[in-house]
Amino acid sequence: MDKAKLREGIQKYSMIIVLVLVTLFFTWGTQGKILFPQNITNLISQNAYVYVLATGMLLCILTGGNIDLSVGSVVCFVGAVGGVFMEKMGMPMPIAVILMLLLGAVIGAWQAVWIAYVHVPPFITTLSGMFVFRGLSNVVLGGQTLPIKNQAFVVLFGGGANCYVPDILGGGEGMNRLAMVVGIVACVIFVVVTMKSYLNRKKKGYETGNVAAMYIKMILICAVILFVTYKLAKYKGIPTSLVWVLIVVLIYGYITSKTTVGRYFYAVGGNEKATKLSGINTERVYFLAYTNMGLLSALAGMLTIARLTSAQPTYGQNYEMDAIGSCFIGGASAYGGTGTVPGVIIGATLMGIINQGMSIMGTDQNMQKVVKGLVLLAAVIFDVVSKKRSE
Repeated sequence: MDKAKLREGIQKYSMIIVLVLVTLFFTWGTQGKILFPQNITNLISQNAYVYVLATGMLLCILTGGNIDLSVGSVVCFVGAVGGVFMEKMGMPMPIAVILMLLLGAVIGAWQAVWIAYVHVPPFITTLSGMFVFRGLSNVVLGGQTLPIKNQAFVVLFGGGANCYVPDILGGGEGMNRLAMVVGIVACVIFVVVTMKSYLNRKKKGYETGNVAAMYIKMILICAVILFVTYKLAKYKGIPTSLVWVLIVVLIYGYITSKTTVGRYFYAVGGNEKATKLSGINTERVYFLAYTNMGLLSALAGMLTIARLTSAQPTYGQNYEMDAIGSCFIGGASAYGGTGTVPGVIIGATLMGIINQGMSIMGTDQNMQKVVKGLVLLAAVIFDVVSKKRSE
């Protein structure tokens, strides 16, 4: 293998390598505590909102390095309105959930109109939204905490002690059979899809890459899936919040990699003028990106108030930073046109492990912010340097 291919391989899988090294470091630093079943479950549950928001933020970033600064405030506002619907107005949970999602989409569309059709810079539009919806959250809640007592909602969106998918296979205490079966099935599906894709590319005469590398990749990914599901099985099983994260990741992973609409986001970020000249409605792409961001912010709002079993006017602070940081750390380009959903998930997981690892080690919260900031800066520097080398 020549040096160019080796360098390309290291660059392609750099975030995975960093994730492994960071995990090993905190495994050593916490004497293995970070890999305890309960801590892995907490990592997933506490970062569910990050996975959801970062997936939506990716679409905004793909359009040219644009971001949405309002997502934390929208999370808070939608959660506040939803809490009022269920707890003060006595609205049935399914109707409240639908209205919360619609509210998020309407908020996203409102901001998208200014960005896409009036051409107000996304930074200014969403900065305005950050203040507007934070203020409205205080108005709706009257500056007070509103307890969420609707148990069906709390359990469905990952809050409380029983927020786990029931083990329909009858596993005993300490071993959730459903979680293990789900892990095995996920591995089988992944292997089948990977092999099918490889055979199709080979049949059509496309470049298939290194076969050995493909097998190693399949083995490693399956090992990670089985390890995580085993740890979940050893605690209480699959958190319901993980189900929502998987739904979002699978849907948007498919959209961005397999659909024409998904390719439009990359095209706009790669060269907006050329994309427009080719007949693609770039305004509609911007509109879809920010409307979708509002929709996913609503889902993140539901996950947040369910996990914390209350709505507060302070919820959602710095959520936008977590989402943006996850995207850039996960390989999204600050210039747009580059980034993947799996990469974003790796970035969010890396940030979650850093947070949890330092918390277990007793590191001061201010120092945690310093480390996260330096990691984000390093990721962006890596992107800028890589882009200059490729020019």
